[in-house]
Amino acid sequence: MTEDFSPAERYAAARVRAAEEATALAPFRAMYDFDLDPFQIEACQALEAGKGVLVAAPTGSGKTIVGEFAVHLALTQGRKCFYTTPIKALSNQKYADLVKRYGSEKVGLLTGDNSINSGAPVVVMTTEVLRNMLYAGSQSLTGLGHVVMDEVHYLSDRFRGAVWEEVIIHLPESVTLVSLSATVSNAEEFGDWLDTVRGDTEVIVSENRPVPLWQHVMAGRRMYDLFEEETDHGGRGVGRREVNPDLVRLARMENSRTYNPSDRRRGKMVREADRERERRQRSRIWTPGRPEVIDRLDAEGLLPAITFIFSRAGCEAAVQQCLYAGLRLNDEEARRKVREIVEERTASIPGEDLHVLGYYEWLEGLERGIAAHHAGMLPTFKEVVEELFVRGLVKAVFATETLALGINMPARSVVLEKLVKWNGEQHADITPGEYTQLTGRAGRRGIDIEGHAVVLWQRAMDPGALAGLAGTRTYPLRSSFKPSYNMAVNLVHQFGRHRSRELLETSFAQFQADKSVVGISRQVQRNEEGLQGYREGMTCHLGDFEEYARLRRNLKERETELAKQGAAQRRAAAATSLERLKPGDVIHVPTGKFAGLALVLDPGLPAGRTGGHRGFEYHDGPRPLVLTSERQVKRLASIDFPVPVEALERMRIPKSFNPRSPQSRRDLASALRSKAGHIVPERHRKGRSPAADDREIARLRAELRAHPCHGCDEREDHARWAERYHRLQRDTRQLERRIEGRTNTIARTFDRIVALLTEMDYLRSDEVTEHGRRLARLYGELDLLASECLRERVWEGLNPAELAACVSALVYEARQSDDALPPKVPGGKASAALGEMVRIWGRLDALEEEFRINQAEGVGQREPDLGFAWAAYQWASGKGLDEVLREAEMPAGDFVRWCKQVIDVLGQIAAAAPGEDSTVAKNARKAVDALLRGVVAYSSVG
Repeated sequence: MTEDFSPAERYAAARVRAAEEATALAPFRAMYDFDLDPFQIEACQALEAGKGVLVAAPTGSGKTIVGEFAVHLALTQGRKCFYTTPIKALSNQKYADLVKRYGSEKVGLLTGDNSINSGAPVVVMTTEVLRNMLYAGSQSLTGLGHVVMDEVHYLSDRFRGAVWEEVIIHLPESVTLVSLSATVSNAEEFGDWLDTVRGDTEVIVSENRPVPLWQHVMAGRRMYDLFEEETDHGGRGVGRREVNPDLVRLARMENSRTYNPSDRRRGKMVREADRERERRQRSRIWTPGRPEVIDRLDAEGLLPAITFIFSRAGCEAAVQQCLYAGLRLNDEEARRKVREIVEERTASIPGEDLHVLGYYEWLEGLERGIAAHHAGMLPTFKEVVEELFVRGLVKAVFATETLALGINMPARSVVLEKLVKWNGEQHADITPGEYTQLTGRAGRRGIDIEGHAVVLWQRAMDPGALAGLAGTRTYPLRSSFKPSYNMAVNLVHQFGRHRSRELLETSFAQFQADKSVVGISRQVQRNEEGLQGYREGMTCHLGDFEEYARLRRNLKERETELAKQGAAQRRAAAATSLERLKPGDVIHVPTGKFAGLALVLDPGLPAGRTGGHRGFEYHDGPRPLVLTSERQVKRLASIDFPVPVEALERMRIPKSFNPRSPQSRRDLASALRSKAGHIVPERHRKGRSPAADDREIARLRAELRAHPCHGCDEREDHARWAERYHRLQRDTRQLERRIEGRTNTIARTFDRIVALLTEMDYLRSDEVTEHGRRLARLYGELDLLASECLRERVWEGLNPAELAACVSALVYEARQSDDALPPKVPGGKASAALGEMVRIWGRLDALEEEFRINQAEGVGQREPDLGFAWAAYQWASGKGLDEVLREAEMPAGDFVRWCKQVIDVLGQIAAAAPGEDSTVAKNARKAVDALLRGVVAYSSVG
């Protein structure tokens, strides 16, 4: 080929090759048995030129190659490289990869519970570890040349995202930053911010999937393509993607003329015909069962597959369903290998714990090539599933969405059972970004020529909406940065108040807020032009129509106010009637989901009153715990009682009654129906409306009738223009307030936090007090509460198990926030200390309200949760795993994770506690040793 070039061209090409071979990139490329993609080469060249880089590319595209080049570059230059990841599992995985390449003497690992060769030139760590190093001014930062932030899009995470911004802002200027992100739709905006805070940063965006992705819908016995064949399946081009007309027809056929039992207008013959049509349709369209889906994928050569089920119980049930169906995806040789690997990896687990952990059922699934993967599993079990899946020995995994967050488990196919998931507050449709993250696992680079995303057919599915999910590239990166108490004292200690305030104003959160102000300002200008037009439209020749419109508004507002007062009085009367209820009262719930006959088990009064209950906030009034006639035990709210309630009858509640026992609930509900099922409650009668006798309303009506504009023939036309004017004026004022509110928002929050800390003697101007220095060592959501407990010596005199119970309240958060019964806690000193912690939190909560520090905005101290205190106490006291898990009613994986978090905070408390006459530091270290045993000790990830 080179013979075709002239001598000058051959000479120029030779010079280019010589220049490339002289770079650090050339030997790095030689380490791989495949050539790098253009976006990887571009990013590596930018790094070698001394620039920072932001690489945004799809899952599985190989963006970590850029991070590995930063490691190579640092070692070549004789400098250090820190490789940060969001979760310990990823840190462990990346550590193993780098050790394989560079050797264990050059690579270290630092996570919350692991420290290996921390002085090595390359250290893999969680992002929180690096943040803590920066605040502590660690000597390990000396000689640091590069920092890789893998999965940097985690800065959107509302719980932990702030850590990423803290690191980016506080890293020394001499450090080159490598940011690796999933595909986000505002990469340029994020790059602009990095350019502002870190200097020259190259933004490299690649939307090309290395393995094309085909989208399907499985309905009945068929698997339909989501898009028509001639369109752009792989997402590589810009061609228009048309929804498969067969799917559209299927949806139309299923949704048309389905039989409705409540429709009594049609004759019997028509209804029978409808039933028959629906039966025929259903014979062709149904949601395939889980074993059926796996069997079908296996038959079509589409395994290994990950099926995303947004429920831990659903994942476990799916494995059981496949076992009962007799599915076997492994041959005898694969079964033997699986058993060897599993026995080797779990050899350290005591034999008595295996049965408790469901080991044998889990092993049976693995041997057949089927497994679950979710946060409730023991970390060791999850690691084994990941290893077997990567080796091809597990071919079907049923997982929750946590698996999509960075773990390297690519599959040939990804199956989504539903497009709705629980987001912590409600069931909501998954977003295009979440869909992209989940389906991004499909297609293994270097193994598969294409990946497959399969969505199971559900009733009322809209193929057009699914195509919108699959085709939309909207996954914006939104900052979740908020100052915290710990952050404030650390910043003031390092930089002083003024410089700290300036640093916070450089956050991505403030950068985004400032950019949004520009658009709002333009809208205000447009609104002001509209107001002028509306003002002309409401002009009346008889008088000042703006004044007349104001009278009409005042009248309407007064009528609304009186209506609200009436409603408030009714609510107050209802609340008073609820406060009179006693256990054993039979009542009639007037409205709501649980309307009907009910027996009061606990009146739900605040702590301190008779029969009081401390398990909920009282500001909404009493919340009685009742047993309904339908055998449900529920805690009701004031919204269920719009009118006062009275006891219809009294019943004795047996001492043996257990609300968790179905038999116990059934027996008592039966007795309730027998005792009071015949009673008809009295209907509540409404009184006279307060508006009828109100003098202010009478005056306003008289003024309206006397106003000159009242007699105008075009009065209602003018009134419509006046209403539009008023609405637009109100909207404009709101926009102006938003502009005012978004300017310097982070700095204003910081000012309020500093004011509170000054009031509590943690800060004195630019000086950090002794109490402040203690707070600087405590990282966590309840940092200030922990510091106050140390300050007030709440934990003095507690033994290690009691201390573990108390510290658990600082980290634990129940998955179900509305538990019917108060949690079990240890007695004696631990119970008193937990009560004192709740009292201190109440004082801090009142102080935060005074200083306008709002928990709803992600700042401030939530109430400590006592739900893990008994489990932590039992485990630290040496109780067996079987007993602890049975009483805690908690999966092993959750138990291990919470124990690890308690251990982490106990370590911080041991370092922060006063040393002279205090027992806390010593007992915190003993508590760590007591907790770090059995399943907790041999789980390397948590």
